[in-house]
Amino acid sequence: MAGSLFDGAKQQLAKALKHTKISEDSIERLRSPKSIIQVSIPVRMDNGSLKTFTGYRVRYDDSRGPTKGGIRFHPNVTLDEVTSLSFWMTFKCAVMGLPYGGGKGGVCVNPKELSMFELERLSRGYIAAIADFIGPDVDVPAPDVYTNPLIMGWMMDEYSLIKRKHTPAVITGKPIPLGGSQGRDVATALGGFYCIQTVLEKDGLAANGATVAVQGFGNAGSVAAELLHNAGYTVVAVSDSKGGIYNPKGLDIPSVKRHKESTRKLEAIYCDGSVCDIGEHEDITNEQLLELGVDVLIPAALENQIVKENAGAVKAKYIFELANGPVSPEADEILKTNGVKVFPDILLNAGGVTVSYYEWVQNRIGMYWSADEVKDKLRGRMVEETENVLRIAHDKQVSFRTAAYILSLGRIAEAMEAKGSKQDYLRK
Repeated sequence: MAGSLFDGAKQQLAKALKHTKISEDSIERLRSPKSIIQVSIPVRMDNGSLKTFTGYRVRYDDSRGPTKGGIRFHPNVTLDEVTSLSFWMTFKCAVMGLPYGGGKGGVCVNPKELSMFELERLSRGYIAAIADFIGPDVDVPAPDVYTNPLIMGWMMDEYSLIKRKHTPAVITGKPIPLGGSQGRDVATALGGFYCIQTVLEKDGLAANGATVAVQGFGNAGSVAAELLHNAGYTVVAVSDSKGGIYNPKGLDIPSVKRHKESTRKLEAIYCDGSVCDIGEHEDITNEQLLELGVDVLIPAALENQIVKENAGAVKAKYIFELANGPVSPEADEILKTNGVKVFPDILLNAGGVTVSYYEWVQNRIGMYWSADEVKDKLRGRMVEETENVLRIAHDKQVSFRTAAYILSLGRIAEAMEAKGSKQDYLRK
């Protein structure tokens, strides 16, 4: 896997290891995933033909509890990608202090090319193929790229049929009537927002006048953009897979969001009551958005958007990684040299897995919380762990990414070493 995404992920771990004292046993166990399953999923298509799709599920480490991580449906899903994401989930759960390890799953498919009937057959077929690999006390999937509450509901139902008992805690991110949690739909963006607010307030950057660009106007990016807009930040640019829009005076994000949801088109729309007009804006590419002279840049799309080739052109003062792995290790070094403050994905987008944890807890105890209760719990945890990362970065004079890995690595190692290490066995 030379030059793979997983190699890059392990480079991040290596940096943190220089600043921590953990046993050789813990380091050895973190070098490789605990278990991997690859499955073939035959699906009867609407035209009567049979098509086989490849699926994966990786459980990286379960020292702190059942593994946890999303399932993505994407044509570019690979085992290397899923392994890397499960690695990141291991540290993401630990940095938030959750009793989970890291897992991830995916199916190599373009879901946009499937009918709803085909999508349901694929979703149920995937769960049927991995049913012995997951479970509420073993591995708990959730939504990810191109999967949603409806798909999670199908998957939970299929698992329950196989096990012959209602098992809502096997999957999180479900529809509310099937045991989903209030607040889960906006949790990733909301957690990121709480982190951003904590950091910028400590640095004395007032919301009024601070400029923001968001790459990726999907489930997380659009909600984050709206939260920041409503808090007084000037969101000057947003983009989706087809391109972006830019207005240095700011975009009316609620109107842009409503227009995108109703037409699937990204335009600078300004609404006064029920009357909407196309506003002043410049069409830009995703690449151009990353190079805008803004205070805050939020990559909320896919991996490796800021790489060695374009990192030097980034002018933002802060980067908050709402996507998984949007900055490559090589780009990270360039950004650090240029004084850009980068806050890592394992902290920024951990709101999703945190509220997934709350959903899992609610399923197991049979008691459900209000949206305000969930948001209060999420805010408290995000602020606490953000402050922990800031403190470690200051005390050890390391990057915020390395600080987050130091925090999570210490927690993982504690769990591993509680079961015994080399030093225990050699002690006389």
